Amino acid sequence: MKAQAAIRKDPFDALGNPHRRAILELLAKKPRSVQEIADQLPISRPAVSRHLRLLNSAGLVADQQIGNRRLYRLDEQGAAAARQYLAQVWGDVGTRFRIFAENTKPTKARR
Repeated sequence: MKAQAAIRKDPFDALGNPHRRAILELLAKKPRSVQEIADQLPISRPAVSRHLRLLNSAGLVADQQIGNRRLYRLDEQGAAAARQYLAQVWGDVGTRFRIFAENTKPTKARR
């Protein structure tokens, strides 16, 4: 699996599934095992494992073997890459929108 990890999948494709987003929300609170995640979601443990593999290949989660358990956590590098992409695409759109809104007077409704 290490050879596959070198080829990163698109994190935005990974985020397209509601179960994967729910997994990320759970992992944002604390690292968890596959079973802990499956206990919180309406999907099977094997399905959770498949989602985690995809999230891992997209660089959004990482795993660590602790004793006989494998714990999954958010991978900050993957989140940083997605954040950087969005910043590049959107740039200072928020600032421009605020300036536009501040300088645009609302029109009075005619009766």
